[in-house]
Amino acid sequence: MTPEAALQQLGEYKQAIDENIASYADYLMTSVEAQFGSQVAEVDTAIFLDILTRGGKRIRGGLVMAGYEMCGGIDEKMIIQAATAVEMMHAYILIIDDIQDRSSLRRNQPSAHKLAAMYHRKHRLRGDEEHAGISLSLNAALVGAHAAQTMLANLDADPELRLKALSIINRTMIITAHGQTLDILNELVEQPTAEDVERVLEWKTALYTMINPLHVGMVLADADCHATDAITPYGLHAGKAYQITDDILGIYGKEKELGKTPGDDIREGKGTLLALYALEHAAPADRTFLRKCLGDLKLTPAQFARCRGIIETSGALAHARQQAADHLEQALSALDAAQNLWSPEGTEFLRGLAGALHRRVS
Repeated sequence: MTPEAALQQLGEYKQAIDENIASYADYLMTSVEAQFGSQVAEVDTAIFLDILTRGGKRIRGGLVMAGYEMCGGIDEKMIIQAATAVEMMHAYILIIDDIQDRSSLRRNQPSAHKLAAMYHRKHRLRGDEEHAGISLSLNAALVGAHAAQTMLANLDADPELRLKALSIINRTMIITAHGQTLDILNELVEQPTAEDVERVLEWKTALYTMINPLHVGMVLADADCHATDAITPYGLHAGKAYQITDDILGIYGKEKELGKTPGDDIREGKGTLLALYALEHAAPADRTFLRKCLGDLKLTPAQFARCRGIIETSGALAHARQQAADHLEQALSALDAAQNLWSPEGTEFLRGLAGALHRRVS
């Protein structure tokens, strides 16, 4: 399947998930207002649903549906519910991630804690606006997380398979949380190790974005361990390629395409592959300048432009692109090695999707 065809199929998954989310959002908002009142609903449920309904590619939900179908699943209504729940978990993670990264934008709109701060300001409430925004948005994230868990617990699926899917998701979220902890710790040291950067790629992105949703879909289709284990290398390498690509776009992409401000990774001092390679290979003066800029919340456009130049001239950009390409090749090799375990259509979709995600920077 070509990358274009894979993106078209992902778009079909997205449409089904978005329609289900729209229906569920109406139900959740109505029920919370009836039980807890409109004021509470406005500052937790509405904020969570605002982030959830902004869309995005729905990669994780789409992979839940793809994993299910490629292992013979046929209950479309049930798997759309499962995909919706996974996207709800993602929205909850995004709210927390934006707080920790001090991101003011999410998909070109105010992030959740900024929305909550705006509510505080609009109603002229007492106390500190920023602290209130963070506090209220954290509660919004908790509402979303537990609403997703409730949806998963009530899937119209075999109880044993449902329990397995819940277990996979919760185990993944624990690993992802540890990956986020390591990512934060990498910002707090002068220079993280290559091993720590690699661990973040695996724990925070590959498992969470690729492996987990595929495993959830496959388990709900009652796939055996051979089918789920064999997809893991694909998810590992496709996930790493995806994150490296995102890191490149975070420096060299445009705000409208990113949905957030370019250069945030430098302002936050992220320990990315790009930063690590540049710190190891840049000229001494450039290395000193880049290290000074990493974590500087007041980074100017001129400083950011120089950092971009340092990353490129040090060879970090070319190195990251090559690493992403290598991971893509390994992901496709993993598909070829075990393709008889899944449907041909599903395998071709994953092949095309990996290519489409990589082509964003190739």
